[in-house]
Amino acid sequence: MQQLQDDLQARWWDLEARLAERFGKKPDMETILFLVGIQEFGDIRKKFSKEEKQDLMHIAVCSLFGQSGYYELEGADEQGWPHFRQLKALPVMELRDQENFLKDHILLYFDKEEAGLGETESDSL
Repeated sequence: MQQLQDDLQARWWDLEARLAERFGKKPDMETILFLVGIQEFGDIRKKFSKEEKQDLMHIAVCSLFGQSGYYELEGADEQGWPHFRQLKALPVMELRDQENFLKDHILLYFDKEEAGLGETESDSL
């Protein structure tokens, strides 16, 4: 179990380093979720309201856990904001395990994106 955690941590540090190189500073978890949310929303504007930033992080979490069948995209509202449906309950875990569960899904997401396997909005048109 410790080896799996060490591997997860090493992969996480590698992702942080790649993002820091790209954006000029090391991102925290909220920033990474915000980046995933923007990627999934597809609207890269300069300013988002505080509520929109929270919505983007929610989109990120649903998209990330959608990779494992916990959520699915239902569609988008009139403003283009995606809405998700929860398909199954997330596992009950201690805080550290929750963080590792989220990190693992983030790493999977970035692995798919870097391999060109991430579906973009233009792919589904």
